[in-house]
Amino acid sequence: MTWFWYGVSLLVILLDQWTKSLAEANLAYGGAREVTSWFDLTLAYNRGAAFSFLSDAGGWQRWFFTAIAALVSVALTVWIWRIGSRQRVLGLGLALILGGALGNLYDRLVLGHVIDFISWHYQHYYWPAFNIADAAISCGAALLIIDMFLQREQEEGGK
Repeated sequence: MTWFWYGVSLLVILLDQWTKSLAEANLAYGGAREVTSWFDLTLAYNRGAAFSFLSDAGGWQRWFFTAIAALVSVALTVWIWRIGSRQRVLGLGLALILGGALGNLYDRLVLGHVIDFISWHYQHYYWPAFNIADAAISCGAALLIIDMFLQREQEEGGK
C-alpha cells in the first residue's frame, strides 16, 4: 500500500504542475478570467507562504519556506513508509499533503515563487488565490483530522 500512497503524491504533483503550466500559458498576470459569479482564474505569484505571508520580506523567505517544505516532505515520506495498510484515511491524507508540498517546493526552487491561479469570491470578498497543491494540502489536513476522530472511536470502542 505504501507505493500506492507515493503514487497518489506523484499524481498530485503532476496535476499541480500541469495546471500551473496551463495557467501560465493562458492567463495574463493579475488579470481575472471569470468562470462563474464566485470563481475566477487569476494568475498570481506568491513569494511567501499561505495567504502571501511574508511575501514582501526581501527574498530570504524563499529559502526558509523551501527548507521547511523539504524537511516536512522527508518526514511525510518516512511516515507514509511506516503506516499500516489498514490506515487508509491517514495514508491518503499524508499522500495529499506530500504531493502538495512537493508541488509548491518545485515552484519555489525553480521559479522563486509559487504559481497560484484559483480565485474564489463572494461579491467583493476574495479568498486568496491558490493552486492544486494548496487544495491537496488542505484536503490532506482535513483527512488527518478525520483520521484522529476515527482512531479515537476505534480505541474507545475497543475498551
